[in-house]
Amino acid sequence: MKKLIKEAVVKTVPVMAGYVFLGSAFGILVQSHDLSIWTALFMSLIIYSGAMQFAAIPLLLNPIGLIQTFILTISINARHIFYGISMLKPFENAGKKKAYMIFSLTDESYSLLLNNKEDKNLMVLIEVLNQSYWVLGTLIGYLFGHLIPFSIEGIDFAMTALFLVIFMDSFFAKKYEPLALGLAVCGLSLFIFGPHYFIIPSMVGIILGLYLRGGKETCT
Repeated sequence: MKKLIKEAVVKTVPVMAGYVFLGSAFGILVQSHDLSIWTALFMSLIIYSGAMQFAAIPLLLNPIGLIQTFILTISINARHIFYGISMLKPFENAGKKKAYMIFSLTDESYSLLLNNKEDKNLMVLIEVLNQSYWVLGTLIGYLFGHLIPFSIEGIDFAMTALFLVIFMDSFFAKKYEPLALGLAVCGLSLFIFGPHYFIIPSMVGIILGLYLRGGKETCT
């Protein structure tokens, strides 16, 4: 078990660097609006969706209708539908772990799980560690952020940098085909649909591409 935990920690180090930083920014934002620390921790434990957590703060301060909130949540997190479809096989027969594995399937966890689908214990450890990093960052940001002058301008690039690290890790592992497919589909979707609407078409195209390719390594 110790060996498995060590392996999971090593694999999640890039995510830790991004999640502690972004989680801290979220904690700072919650504190700056005079919301309680329990609000911050509850959101990181129960919602656990970076983009939606940031979007939820204005909703807490200026509530809108439930239907509008539902539509906004679906719009922000629609990509998780496609993540879930591609993880049906890897999550199969996961037993009691399955519910948490579905809940905690974030963008970064998904990227790591694609390369570690053979060991379900390792998969759930990766997801537990990633959420722990996010919660820790939230706590740090809330408790200490107001003591340090802090600007969140450009903070969203940290997530981009995190994805670049994961991309390069797969590249050096010589997993060229799925990377090439992802780049091609995303580039084409960006050209056709524009920067505001390309994510969902990209996810559909990638899932279809992996399915048509028939590669068990990348699709199941």
